[in-house]
Amino acid sequence: MTMQLIRVGVREFREDLAEYLDSPAPVAITRHGRTVGYYIPANGVPDEQEVLALRRAVEQIEAVLAEHGISEEEVVREFRARRGRS
Repeated sequence: MTMQLIRVGVREFREDLAEYLDSPAPVAITRHGRTVGYYIPANGVPDEQEVLALRRAVEQIEAVLAEHGISEEEVVREFRARRGRS
């Protein structure tokens, strides 16, 4: 069963975190209308459909990175830089 992606702002995600943790649907977390992260629930053992959906998600992320000329190394550097600011 494929779940519809939910889009929520950072503040709403933080305020309703328990609800999203209990939900089987993946969540795109946005700030000022731009996606800044994803929450992908890992409830139990994924079935074949879930694994296929995750593979498609990875393919889509790779395509977006390639389209914008962004390498995995750049993503990791940006993540580490932002994480260091916390």
